[in-house]
Amino acid sequence: MICIRSRFFRINRILLFVLGLWPYEQSKFTRLQSILFYIILISFIVAQFAVFTTSKCTLQIVIEILSTIFFFIICVLKYNSYHSNMDAVKYLLELLQHTYNELKDENEVAIIEKYWTIIKRNVEMLTLMLFCGIFICGCNTFLPCILHVILPANKSGPHPSLHIMTEYFIDQEKYFYLLVMHKEVASCIGTTAIIATGTMNMIFLQHACGMFMIASYRMEQATMSLNLKKDNKGNKHLVYMGIIYAIDMHRKAMRYVKLWTSSFNVYYSFLIVNFVISASLISFRIYKGLTSGSSLEKLVSPILFLISLYAYIFYANKSAQEVIDHNNHVFATVYTIRWYVAPLRIQKLVLFLLQKSCKAFNIVIGGLFVGCLEGFATLISTTISYFTVMYSAGR
Repeated sequence: MICIRSRFFRINRILLFVLGLWPYEQSKFTRLQSILFYIILISFIVAQFAVFTTSKCTLQIVIEILSTIFFFIICVLKYNSYHSNMDAVKYLLELLQHTYNELKDENEVAIIEKYWTIIKRNVEMLTLMLFCGIFICGCNTFLPCILHVILPANKSGPHPSLHIMTEYFIDQEKYFYLLVMHKEVASCIGTTAIIATGTMNMIFLQHACGMFMIASYRMEQATMSLNLKKDNKGNKHLVYMGIIYAIDMHRKAMRYVKLWTSSFNVYYSFLIVNFVISASLISFRIYKGLTSGSSLEKLVSPILFLISLYAYIFYANKSAQEVIDHNNHVFATVYTIRWYVAPLRIQKLVLFLLQKSCKAFNIVIGGLFVGCLEGFATLISTTISYFTVMYSAGR
């Protein structure tokens, strides 16, 4: 038996294991690790809130602080969505393996492996982007010092900067490198949590797409390889059983998606709200920085945060859109077959599928938001609207 977790999802396993979120590696150490990561993320959020107690709350300062705070709240939500749903994640992975083990047809195995290979490449690309972003953020903190070494001047070298407003109520000059470590570690944990959990969700939804495609394949094989007009009980039985297998796979795919949705629905409802707020604030912060002539190194972090948010929300909605399209493809396959010339027993099965097609199968978050490319466009439009409001208020 092939273990697909090690063959196709090795990078996801490593990322989740580093975060202490891999469901097959849970111990006292991983629990302590999770507690430590929670402390790092939440303490960094608190350190940013603490600025309001020591600084004058101008509009610029409020936007600069809240834009980063809401980004890290998203990181905490993503981390907690998996930490509190460890059993659900494990069950989804086991269902994924079980579905693969049940496949006997080589073409069906090839179909599901094709989808896993596609998502594996996407994971590799997004992980590479993650490490590039972490490297750029790290270099950006010490960019003035690096430039001073490369292009030495007569005056003393500049001091590196955090580029994120925080208040620790200690001598920040004396403990600067400790504070830098806190900021970099929190950023690494947060962005890694977004990528690790986001790509794992993409795997679950791509697996469902593969199951829908197998259902379409079974429907085609059941109706195309046999002549439905032949008055042959053996042929009729094979067609009947083939359609049953197709319906069974389609039903399993829908249950798989519903299980995934029910497991993360609450967290993603809060995540969508935080995304709109964070993306709007970060966009306005970047705009103000560009128009006021701020140095590039001060804008690197918010730009990377904004790219991370948009990349995540795009791929999430794209995956949901693919689920909708693959479900519709099953019914398109049913419509194209000559079901009306089949025996009555087979027609009833086909009509059962056709009746299901009357209801749209969508991934609905919070009872309001439908995950799809149109939903992504709606989020972007909402973000731009809030950006426009802040622009008008700040003039």
